[in-house]
Amino acid sequence: MLVKTFGSTLIGVDAITITVEVSIDQGINWYLVGLPDSAVKESHQRIEAALKHIGYKIPGKKIVINMAPADIRKEGSAYDLTIAVGILAASGQIKNSAIGDYLIMGELSLDGGLQPIKGALPIAIKAREEGFKGFILPAQNAREAAIVNNLEVFGVENITEVIDFFNDKKELNQTQVDTREEFYARLNNYEFDFSDVKGQENIKRALEIAASGSHNVIFIGPPGAGKTMLAKRIPSILPPLNLSEALETTKIHSVAGNLGSVDSLISVRPFRAPHHTISDAGLVGGGSYPMPGEISLAQNGVLFLDELPEFKRTVLEVMRQPMEDRKVRISRSKISVEYPANFMLIASMNPCPCGYYNHPEKECVCAPGMVQKYLNRISGPLLDRIDIQVEVIPVPFRDLAETQATEKSEAVRERVIKARKIQEKRFSELPEIHANAQMNTKQMQAYCQLEKEGHQLLKNAMEKLQLSARAYDRILKVARTIADLDDSENIQNHHLAEAIQYRSLDRESWGS
Repeated sequence: MLVKTFGSTLIGVDAITITVEVSIDQGINWYLVGLPDSAVKESHQRIEAALKHIGYKIPGKKIVINMAPADIRKEGSAYDLTIAVGILAASGQIKNSAIGDYLIMGELSLDGGLQPIKGALPIAIKAREEGFKGFILPAQNAREAAIVNNLEVFGVENITEVIDFFNDKKELNQTQVDTREEFYARLNNYEFDFSDVKGQENIKRALEIAASGSHNVIFIGPPGAGKTMLAKRIPSILPPLNLSEALETTKIHSVAGNLGSVDSLISVRPFRAPHHTISDAGLVGGGSYPMPGEISLAQNGVLFLDELPEFKRTVLEVMRQPMEDRKVRISRSKISVEYPANFMLIASMNPCPCGYYNHPEKECVCAPGMVQKYLNRISGPLLDRIDIQVEVIPVPFRDLAETQATEKSEAVRERVIKARKIQEKRFSELPEIHANAQMNTKQMQAYCQLEKEGHQLLKNAMEKLQLSARAYDRILKVARTIADLDDSENIQNHHLAEAIQYRSLDRESWGS
């Protein structure tokens, strides 16, 4: 007898439906075809033990299982439940009349229990697109999949529940999530606030500008100056995610298997802070079957690289193209996938190996030339891609002891949102551009016009600081954002002057 069940595989952040055809005929043996990997082939032993434990069995006949399309490699253990249900239906142990209406996924334990799977959200989206009535999956992933409306989602604890459901012995409880209620309930749930930071008003101003235009930032300062503290509070001043961005971000974390059993929708901007020992593949994504890296997990949020010079140079260099293109394509011999990488980069570093160059109180003990050598660990092209470069100095005691309340993140965020709305209106006919940092040369020529005095000011700065052409672009983009914060239609000279000071840490002017 031939029975078809349906599962799914992931290509990047999108799912493709897999048809599992099970044929049971005269003879003896088990054949699993359709480019399965080792984990899929090992399903035979897991299914056999699980069915035996609950009082069912694999028939002692010739069983041929085809996973179509046969030219797509199938990986992982999430097809256990799909294959097991197909075998039970083909052998007449359960009814098969309704099996084709459901997409079925789950990894089996030897006692018949189900383990969570990766990518439940994109799989559920694909199931709805292809007209499936419902999606049966492990209970741990049910809330994640239930974000998708117009699709019945059933979270189950073990295979017995699935068997009883198809044999009309038991109804499954449908998991339902009010997506909008869930989204808005946690929209402004931030752990850190700008009001916790004493002093550093100039740095707060730089971060407000960065958040308003989605600009990359690097902090240079001695240990204990507050670089990490400031970076952790950046998500609290960024505009809240909209529902589309939240779904996009949740899909990536779903593919990576980062969503817990109680999570359904990521409603706050992600903050990723990988350790400096991370590999190339860990940062940009990779593996034999490419998975998203930290730059994709930071989609629509912040990627914080602390102690930037301590990262391997090759790791930092592979990040250059994604920073420009806002996406990363990972190619292997048999597959090529593309992940989004629209993140805001925040980096921090000490000014020298000992950490006290330019410190107001402590003396630097580094040998001559060490400051420049330390900065040279970061390539010029990467440094040029960081729009705002600011020096962080330690907070004096009088500021630390200040008890007066400082401005909360909420107030800063309101100004940032106002500036972003100006940019949304400006780029309303350009769907790929949402903020000033994403402008190309054509848009800069249209929206970053300078007065005659401004041209001369910028010319003098370029010559004195020996800035690159890319730095010229960054200055104009930052100046445009400062003008937006002032609700100014044109870039004024004081906007340009402030933007220029945020390039004061370029390699030619720092440590000389």
